[in-house]
Amino acid sequence: MRDYAACFEADGDQDMDGNRRALLTGAGALGLTAALPGGLARAQAPAAAPGDAEAETLLASLAEELLADWPEAALSLGLDRDKRAPLRARLADRSAAADAARRDRCTAHLAQLRRIDRRRLSPAVATDVDTTDTAYALAQEGWRTMPVGEVAVLDPSASFRSTPYIVSQLGGAYADVPDLLETKHDVANAADAEAYCERLAAYARAVDGETGRIRADAARGAIPPVLVIDLTAGQLQGIRATPAAQWGIVTSFAAKCAKAGLPPSHAARAARLCAEAVAPALDRQIAAFAALRPQASPEPGLWQRPHGEDYYRWLVRAGTTTGETPEAIHALGLEQNRAINAEIDTLLKAQGLTRGSVGERLTALSRRPDLVFSNDDAGRAKLLAYLNGRIADIRTRLPRAFGTLVKGNLVIRRVPPAIQDGAPNGYAGPGSMDGSQPGIYYINLKSTATWPRYSLPTLCYHEGIPGHVWQGEYSFRLPLIRSLLAFNAYSEGWALYAEQLASELGVYDDDPLGRIGYLQSMNFRACRLVVDTGLHAKRWGFDQAVSWFQGATGMPVGQLTAEVQRYCAMPGQACGYKMGHNEINRLRRKAQDALGPRYDLKAFDDVVVGTGNVPLTLLERVVDRYIASARG
Repeated sequence: MRDYAACFEADGDQDMDGNRRALLTGAGALGLTAALPGGLARAQAPAAAPGDAEAETLLASLAEELLADWPEAALSLGLDRDKRAPLRARLADRSAAADAARRDRCTAHLAQLRRIDRRRLSPAVATDVDTTDTAYALAQEGWRTMPVGEVAVLDPSASFRSTPYIVSQLGGAYADVPDLLETKHDVANAADAEAYCERLAAYARAVDGETGRIRADAARGAIPPVLVIDLTAGQLQGIRATPAAQWGIVTSFAAKCAKAGLPPSHAARAARLCAEAVAPALDRQIAAFAALRPQASPEPGLWQRPHGEDYYRWLVRAGTTTGETPEAIHALGLEQNRAINAEIDTLLKAQGLTRGSVGERLTALSRRPDLVFSNDDAGRAKLLAYLNGRIADIRTRLPRAFGTLVKGNLVIRRVPPAIQDGAPNGYAGPGSMDGSQPGIYYINLKSTATWPRYSLPTLCYHEGIPGHVWQGEYSFRLPLIRSLLAFNAYSEGWALYAEQLASELGVYDDDPLGRIGYLQSMNFRACRLVVDTGLHAKRWGFDQAVSWFQGATGMPVGQLTAEVQRYCAMPGQACGYKMGHNEINRLRRKAQDALGPRYDLKAFDDVVVGTGNVPLTLLERVVDRYIASARG
C-alpha cells in the first residue's frame, strides 16, 4: 500500500532530465517506435520547445517546496545532503497553522500552473505540467471540500493517505516518525547524531500538532468511529507501556552511535528527549482520544457524519482519479466479483474441491495445515524465506515483459510487532535513488494463519517486483516534481497489473493453488470496491461488511477484519486498486486492437511504467501517443 515517491539530486537534474526525455520519447509515453526484432528502436530526444525552460523552473521550485514541507521524503530518498542538508534535522510541521499555509500556497501555485501556455511546451514537459496541475487541483478541491483531517495529495511520502481522521491506527506521527528514524536515519558522524536528536524534539511537536487538530476536527464533527479510536489508543498505550529508554528509536540510535564511534552522550540525550518531551506528548494524545470516545459512534460509515457524503465523494475522486460515483463503483465491484469467482470455481473443481460456495471452499483450503506456516519464530522465518524465493524467481522472467529494466533494490521485513495490530497486511515502497537504502516490503505476521502458502506469491509481485518497489525505481528517471507526486489509482493499479504480469509470465504453470491465490487476490480487490462503498455510501455496518467480504472471498476473518478497519480509517483509498487495474487493462486492449501485429508487450509495459505516476485521466493520452508513434 505505502508508495514512497522516488527522486534524484538537484545537481544531476540536467543530465537526468535528458535521460528522462530519452525514455519518454524512446521506450516511454510520448513517442515509442514499433518493436523490432532484437529489441526496441529508440527515437532521439526532441529539441526543447519555447516554453519548456520557464515551465521546468516553476516545477523545480515546487519540488523543492514539497521537500521543505515534508522533509521525511528527503530522508527516505537520500536527498537530505549538500544544499538540502538542513532538512536532515527537520520533520514536517503537522499543526493546523502549517496545514493552512500549505493550502494557501497550493491555491497560489495552481494559478501559476494554469497560466502556462501548453502550446509552447514539448509533449514531455506538457505531461509534467498537466500531472502537477492535476495534483494541485485535486488537493485544492480536497481542502475546500474536506476542511478536516488530512488532504495528503501533495505529501511525497503518503499521498494515498487522505482521510477525515488526522491520526488513526494506520498512521500519525506516533507511528510514522519511529519507523522513519529507525529504518532511514543513518548515523556516520556527530552531525548526523545531532540531527537525529533535533528530529526527536520535532517528533514531540508533531504529535502535539496532530493532537490540536484532533480536537479542532472533533468540534466540526469529524470524530473517528469507536473502533478507530480504540485501535489507535491501543497502539499509543502500547508504546507508552515500554519505558522510553527501551524504545527502538533510542536503542537503535545508541547502536548506530556506537558503530560510528561516537560517545554515549548522544544516546543519553535521545533517551532524555523521549522521556521528557515525546512521552508527555503521546500522553496528551492518548488523553485527547479518551475524551472523544464517549462522543464517538459505533457506526463506521462517513454517511452519518456532518458533510460525510461530500467528504466521501472527494475521497473517492482522490483515490481513483476518476469521476465515477460510489454507486457505480459498488455495482462494478459486484460484477467483477461474480466474474472472478466463476473462474476460481473452475480451478477449485479441477482440484477436486466441489462442495459449497466458492468462498466456503477457499476458506477450507486456507485452513489446510500443510498450507500454513507455523505461528512461531521458526514459521515466520520460513515464510520470509519463501517470499525471497518468489522474488528471486520473478527476476529471471522480467526481461520478457520489459525492454528497460531497473535494479529492483528490495528487502522484505516483518511489520514491527509494536504496530502490527493496526497496520495493513502488506505495504512497500522504493528505496533511495543512490541505492544506499533499499525499498522495503513489509508483511504483517501477527498471525501466519493470515497467509496460507498459495496466497503469498502474488503479494510479492504486488508489493515488491514488478510492483511498488519496481515501479518506484522508474520514477528515478523523471524530473524531481514528477518523482515526488504520486496518484493512488496509478500506484495500486500498476501493482495489480504486476500481479497479472507474473501470472502471464508463467509463475503458476506448475502451481495451480498459486493461481487460485492470484485470482483470490484479484477478487479481493474487486470486493474492496463493494465493501468501501458499502460502508460509506450504502450504510453497511461493520459486521455486515466483514460477513459479506468473507463470503465473497473465502479469506480468513481476521485478515478481513483488519481490512475493514482500514477502510473505516481511510475511506475511498481501497477503491483505487481495481479501478487503476481496470484502466491499465482497458488501455492495453486499446493498444492491441489498434496495433494488431505491431503490438509488443514489452513496449506497452515500458510506456506505462516509464511514464511515471500519473492520474488515470492522463494515462490514456500517454497511451494514445504511443499508439500513434508505433503505427509510424
